[in-house]
Amino acid sequence: MDLTAQEQRVLGCLLEKQRTTPDQYPLTLNSLRLACNQSTNRDPVVDYDEEQIRTALERLRRRRWVRFTSGHGSRAAKYRHLLAEELAIAPGEQALLAVLLLRGPQTPGELKTRSERLAGFADLAVVGETLEQLAARGLVRGIGRRPGQKEERWQHMLGDDEPLDLAALPPYQERTPEPSAAYAAAEADAEVSRAGSLAGRIAAVEAQVRELRGDLDTLLARLERDGGA
Repeated sequence: MDLTAQEQRVLGCLLEKQRTTPDQYPLTLNSLRLACNQSTNRDPVVDYDEEQIRTALERLRRRRWVRFTSGHGSRAAKYRHLLAEELAIAPGEQALLAVLLLRGPQTPGELKTRSERLAGFADLAVVGETLEQLAARGLVRGIGRRPGQKEERWQHMLGDDEPLDLAALPPYQERTPEPSAAYAAAEADAEVSRAGSLAGRIAAVEAQVRELRGDLDTLLARLERDGGA
């Protein structure tokens, strides 16, 4: 199969968010853009704009892997994947494909750890069985071991990527990707919004305290006046 890098990221995000944030699924275009550009659980970290996301969605729609829809009570267009219908893959298989689409080739151990939020696998044997089921349908393949790792790595077969030469890669080392500019800006805006909301709540409480204090002063003055009468 020949999905572009953008199509792979979009499809992976739809698979992931269906499981991790079901209340927000299907996703709006903006939510999908933020999901594609987030710095956590992504390799590589990217900075796609809305036009790139829209183009990828249209190509996936023509393949019948994505459908445009609308959320309940919302006029904004939303998007959902159709892999369960089109490829008849089970939830566990979808979870592994999502992680492979979002983070590239990985070992069964990495896949088990990184798919916990999507589908909890009982043990590595179940992960291996699921990978073999996907491999039998040409959706994933084992590509050997990377220097510094004991387990074989697996990659999805949905993209147009060049085959990896694992022997030529440097020894494996876990790393934390740097956040993309778009995701960092969105996080900053959210932090400002949270701070503004907190300041607003504090101001409202202070106003209520002042009002209650005024009522108390009025009541005390009235009691003093009535007592002296």
